[in-house]
Amino acid sequence: MSETADTVVGPALPEPPRRRLAVSGLIFAVATGVSRVLGLVREVVAAYYFGAAGRINAFTVAFQVPNLVRALLADAALSSAFVPVFSELLEKGERKRAWRVASTLFWLMLLGLSGLTALFIVLAPWVIAPFGNPGGDRALAVTLSRILFPIVALLGVSGIVVGILNSYDHFTVPALTPVFWNVAIIVGLVVGVPHAHGIDAKLYVYAASILVGTIIQVLLPIPWLRGRDGHLQLVLDWRDPAVKRVFVLMVPVTISLGLINFNAVVDTLFASRLIDPNLAPTAIDRAFRIYMLPQGMFSVAVATVLFPSLARAAARGDDVAFRSTVSNGLRQIAFLLVPASALSAVLATPIVRLLYQHGRFTAHQTTVVAAALAAFSAGLTFNGTMLLLNRAFFSLQSNWIPTLIALANLALNAALDAAFYHLGTWGIPLSTSVVNLAGTAALVVLLRRRAGDLDLRDAVAEVARIAVASALAAGAGWGIWRALDASVGRSIGGQIVSLGIALAVAVGMYLAACRAAAVDELDTLLSLGRSVRRL
Repeated sequence: MSETADTVVGPALPEPPRRRLAVSGLIFAVATGVSRVLGLVREVVAAYYFGAAGRINAFTVAFQVPNLVRALLADAALSSAFVPVFSELLEKGERKRAWRVASTLFWLMLLGLSGLTALFIVLAPWVIAPFGNPGGDRALAVTLSRILFPIVALLGVSGIVVGILNSYDHFTVPALTPVFWNVAIIVGLVVGVPHAHGIDAKLYVYAASILVGTIIQVLLPIPWLRGRDGHLQLVLDWRDPAVKRVFVLMVPVTISLGLINFNAVVDTLFASRLIDPNLAPTAIDRAFRIYMLPQGMFSVAVATVLFPSLARAAARGDDVAFRSTVSNGLRQIAFLLVPASALSAVLATPIVRLLYQHGRFTAHQTTVVAAALAAFSAGLTFNGTMLLLNRAFFSLQSNWIPTLIALANLALNAALDAAFYHLGTWGIPLSTSVVNLAGTAALVVLLRRRAGDLDLRDAVAEVARIAVASALAAGAGWGIWRALDASVGRSIGGQIVSLGIALAVAVGMYLAACRAAAVDELDTLLSLGRSVRRL
């Protein structure tokens, strides 16, 4: 994430072989998948203790605000602005300078975000006020937000560390840090909540567990910076033009990525004030957590692993490699997310029932959350493609283009929320899906103007074959589940059997249909499997 004033020229980093990138993608996907599964376990545990109705909605709102600030100024926003600059310096061999800039950014972000965190803690009552009375207890939401705000400063420095490691094509440890974050929260809930007295104290335990988990997430990857061709120092070289360039690039990245998260805040405002403050915010959040499982396992993995390659291709002016990388990424995301979208839509109710309907989580809450999940699922693939297309523009350092698209999406999302909230809780996720579709279309058109043809004709034909295979898989999965559900019953074991077999049959059907339709990405997946076995 950096560049520096002391310029020492050395050989540029070699382009990693295609096979190594593919294996890195697989490792990252597995690590991210484990993290997302544990994140879902975390949500299952939280749903057991708190359900989706009542004061847990105060927690949901309290977490939204620091999470938005994190998205605006830290973590992914910072890494996305930093990686192209840092990669460009490494390509030029200016490694000592790069590490000085990284060090400068590390300390600037720590100092700046710590001050901002303190300000938000003071202003918390005014920050929470627009959400009305979430969970029937605004004061509780204010206190919880104050406990959670320090994650902003912590994840700011984490963005620097992760950006450095990703620029060296090291993805595994950064992908594993959320695993420990989730484990810390799960342990905190299981150990702390039963010993806390009253719902307020239990929610304080939840918030404190998130804070502890974030500290672990930040510290864990730091040892892996050793052995690189530099190290973080106590330096503030803010006069270096590269430092300024990172912040200049970060402005549109911050706005574009932040606006995506600001959409979630707008959704929560509509849910809390106009639908049901005691259920809708957390019901949408519970559905969102399931929806993000395939997103995190697949599209985040593809976009993260391809981002340094896109940045290097852009730095070299290699348009052919850049377009090929984007096209391959879009196909991979479609191959993985279209079937996931179809299956999570048709099997939303049994998925939600199995995961959440325990403890304080009721059958009525299952119905509301399942409808929200089905609505989210319609936009799953487009959410993934937007992630990759945004990274493509960031690699070109054309950061204002996705920013303007994000601004337009924000306006469209608010308008659709106003139109769809009358449908009930599921109308809010439906507006998100429509926005994802519109945003993808706009980004594709603008990227073609900027980078040239992306082989879209062949890609659209392949996606059409993938969609047919996914429809067949979803139909088979739903039919198998319906038949088994009636015979094995609704015990936990029975639900695992009916849903597990349905998903297994659906995956088998999908792969067979892709084979019959000669979907190229299936061959890529099989060749990757053979490569991994030879390692």
